Amino acid sequence: MKLQVAVFFGGKSTEHEISVISAIQAIGYLDREKYDVYPVYITKNNEMYTGKDLDKIESYKDIPALLKKSSKVCLKIYENKTVLEKTEGLFNKTVAAIDVAFPIVHGTNVEDGTIQGFLRMYNLPVVGCDLTSSAVGMDKYVMKAVLAYNNIPVLDCERITADRFSESPDVIMEVLEDRFGYPMIVKPVNLGSSIGISKATDRDSLEEALELGFRFAEKVLVERAIEHLKEINCAVLGDYTDAVASVCEQPLNGHEILSYKDKYMSGGAKTGGESGGSKGMASLSRKIPADISDELTTKIQEIAVDAFVCLGCSGVSRIDFMIDMDTNELYLNEINTIPGSLSFYLWEPVGTPYTKLLDKMIQIALNKEKRESNLTYSFETNVLQNANIGGCKGSKLN
Repeated sequence: MKLQVAVFFGGKSTEHEISVISAIQAIGYLDREKYDVYPVYITKNNEMYTGKDLDKIESYKDIPALLKKSSKVCLKIYENKTVLEKTEGLFNKTVAAIDVAFPIVHGTNVEDGTIQGFLRMYNLPVVGCDLTSSAVGMDKYVMKAVLAYNNIPVLDCERITADRFSESPDVIMEVLEDRFGYPMIVKPVNLGSSIGISKATDRDSLEEALELGFRFAEKVLVERAIEHLKEINCAVLGDYTDAVASVCEQPLNGHEILSYKDKYMSGGAKTGGESGGSKGMASLSRKIPADISDELTTKIQEIAVDAFVCLGCSGVSRIDFMIDMDTNELYLNEINTIPGSLSFYLWEPVGTPYTKLLDKMIQIALNKEKRESNLTYSFETNVLQNANIGGCKGSKLN
């Protein structure tokens, strides 16, 4: 009997469109002999739709037209089954009873634990990181704090809030100059895809960088910029019980900061492949394996797994590293709990094609659900039967 898999994507996020690309790509590689797949598109207004054309990238050229021929849906629980249900018309109609939820979302309001918590409220096994690891992984400051506590190398940083900056911008900038000097990197604390990130080389550009960051988030992270930088990425698959690292990659870009355009618009809009969708992150220029020594490769892979386990991750995450070429120091830059294209291109070189990778991710989620089913979440006794709250207006009924 096939598993009923609902793939959730989109959402109220600056990375909405990238989520669509990643999800359609994955949907095309899910094994239809094992799974019945239901694409669930979440609009920027957080409404959910399903329909036969939601897995076609060309349909998103006209989203209003796409939604007109799709069905608005919601999740409901009936007799211990979680169902996807149409909400339009006089009578609600069940689309399918869902066995597992597969969120392929990027950015704030979705990837940050929001959708994971929502789906768990409906008793669904969720592929990938849980609420806590998703939230920690999205908040770059909290992530750094947890990793530093566990002796994983990260750059020192300063977190600045929008209100603190607006009250005394000159004081804040002087503090940053004293601590880091120029150049500095300024980034929103909880966004991905290089949105809102910029480099400051003097007081004027620092002010501009901070103002740009605050356009996208209430908090920004500031750290020193590594002037002679080599970036290395490594993905990890598994959970805290068993995790393995992929091959390492070296992104190749013509700019000092790998931009949103570098990641998704340099050939990323092309269609093709088995999924018939955009190539997304898979189209980025990169060197696989990375041009580094075997010793450094092993070190990066070990740190990547340690960080993945330390943060409580599950499924596939991509961990991005920075090498300071002047000092040969290695730093973990950030973790992507739901990476673009699910980083499938890092697993193919080690004998794990995309379809098999997706199978493993679903199985990890089901195994986790099985383990958690043995935990106690409630007690048989009902303390409310004998509860008496004095002084409450609603404590006595006439």
